[in-house]
Amino acid sequence: MKPKILTTLPGYTAGLFQADLFAGISVAMVALPLSIAIAIASGAEPGAGLITAIIGGFLISALGGSRVQIGGPTGAFIVVVYGVIADFGYDGLVLATLMAGGILIIAGYLRAGSLVRHIPEAVINGFTIGIAIVIATSQLRDLFGLETDALPGEFLEKLAALWEARETFNGMALLIGLATMVLIVALRRAAPRFPGLIVAVGATSAVVAIWLLPVDTLYSRFGTLPSSLPLPSLPELSLQRIIALLPSALVIAFLAGVESLLSAAVADRMIGGRYRPNAEVLANGMANIGSALFGGMPATGAIARTATNVRAGGKTPVAGMIHALTILLVMLLVAPLAGYFAMPALAGLLLLTAWNMSEPHKWRGYMAERRSDKVLLVLTLVLTVLADLTVAIGVGVALGLALRLRRRDIPEADWTPPDA
Repeated sequence: MKPKILTTLPGYTAGLFQADLFAGISVAMVALPLSIAIAIASGAEPGAGLITAIIGGFLISALGGSRVQIGGPTGAFIVVVYGVIADFGYDGLVLATLMAGGILIIAGYLRAGSLVRHIPEAVINGFTIGIAIVIATSQLRDLFGLETDALPGEFLEKLAALWEARETFNGMALLIGLATMVLIVALRRAAPRFPGLIVAVGATSAVVAIWLLPVDTLYSRFGTLPSSLPLPSLPELSLQRIIALLPSALVIAFLAGVESLLSAAVADRMIGGRYRPNAEVLANGMANIGSALFGGMPATGAIARTATNVRAGGKTPVAGMIHALTILLVMLLVAPLAGYFAMPALAGLLLLTAWNMSEPHKWRGYMAERRSDKVLLVLTLVLTVLADLTVAIGVGVALGLALRLRRRDIPEADWTPPDA
């Protein structure tokens, strides 16, 4: 349970700090537009994403069990966060996040971090692809510049609402979105260590601002972004609200724990390290409590940003802390500039994020799996898209564990009912 930073600080050198400083700033430039885009897609204000990246990201790095983990808001939360805000308002989301943090702390002290390996991989793949589909669908309105009211949460109703708004299609918005996606991909291939996300979003947004193109921006949609952190406060507490939000809090805790541990495992393979799962779960609990107290969203380890940190040369948790402090500095000094971000540019960014989440390079491998695993993956995917993430995870995990028990060929118990 010992935080990794306590292991890495003894013998910390100026050379290590220089590497962490460059990596932290580089990751912050990636996380800045992504945090804003995730907050908007979740139905929250853009500033909520920045708060989560600052508070949650700092605590996950400072208290976590990985050398290079980067924390903040992630795409995996978009579906559940959108649903909680729609049903209970943003204050309800803050309370659910606070509860999820408490659940994760309890899980960490019970040393439940190692249990993630028992979750069937087909379930994880199924709900990840399902979440990616939902995220991509939610960005079509801004990508095509459609003028419509707030989109419904249900997938099929959302598609119907988008189709009804087809007459309001804005070709310029589509051009900006596609140009942003092309720039991101080109910069990622040409210079993987370069913060291409903010360069691509900034470049296409600058075109919108300079030529006064008829495209929505953050400022036109949401007004001025916050230029400081709010004071910490507690959400409205009542037994009735706690009971009503408990299922959502459990799902948030589950997603935060699973994604953070998977991200740390991926990072270990990249750096040849060994993370501490229970410390990571505890850190996620503290990060979600901290984020909630400042009015932020759920936070967890982010696989793409963690990989960016490794590629940029991050060596210790200091890089993740610098990443959070850099975003805070940007918020304090140049928040108004972020208001020029074009909505189609952010939509293009999230569409690529959804595509990468789905891991298309693994699809052929999924088809080679045994039939029961393929059925489990598709079932979890369909339930995630058409029903609810809570239902998808519950059904998928239960069915997956049942299949695992069946494969072990456990003999039937030698038991007969007693005589009446």
